[in-house]
Amino acid sequence: MPDRLPDSDVPDRLTGEDLETWSSLATVLEWLPPALDRQLLRDAGMTHFEYGILYALAAAPERTLRMSTLATYANSSLSRLSRAAARLERTELVRRRPDPTDGRYTLAVLTEIGMSTMEAATPGHVRTVHALVLDRLTAAQKRQLKEISRRIVRAVGEGQGWEPPTDAGRPG
Repeated sequence: MPDRLPDSDVPDRLTGEDLETWSSLATVLEWLPPALDRQLLRDAGMTHFEYGILYALAAAPERTLRMSTLATYANSSLSRLSRAAARLERTELVRRRPDPTDGRYTLAVLTEIGMSTMEAATPGHVRTVHALVLDRLTAAQKRQLKEISRRIVRAVGEGQGWEPPTDAGRPG
């Protein structure tokens, strides 16, 4: 549960520096996802959400995750994830199968085609992330953004979000 200030300490409206900070973040939250989607749709025929699914599967042991785990990583409902997985299955990037250790679960498995597609999409995606975000910041600002983002995730997240693998295990 997020830390909450007593209601008497919370102003009724955002003003000044708080308003400017919040409106800047809200604008990033609205503008960045479509910009990432545009590049990935143009270059790889997939959305950023779908790329994230492929990337998480590529980093997973045996390129396999339970759909419920993948939904948690993606902060997605199972139904949204299932629709995306169905699209990825139609293009043979992912396949789903029952979990042999517990048939109540479904596994998502990254196919060889999916791995190749994700690897081919990665350089353009990385260039876009650099152009839109990372190259705009100093090294100190990147560290600050990382810490700020982690604090916000802890405040809003109920579960453990996806963590990038160590460099040795990082895909593409």
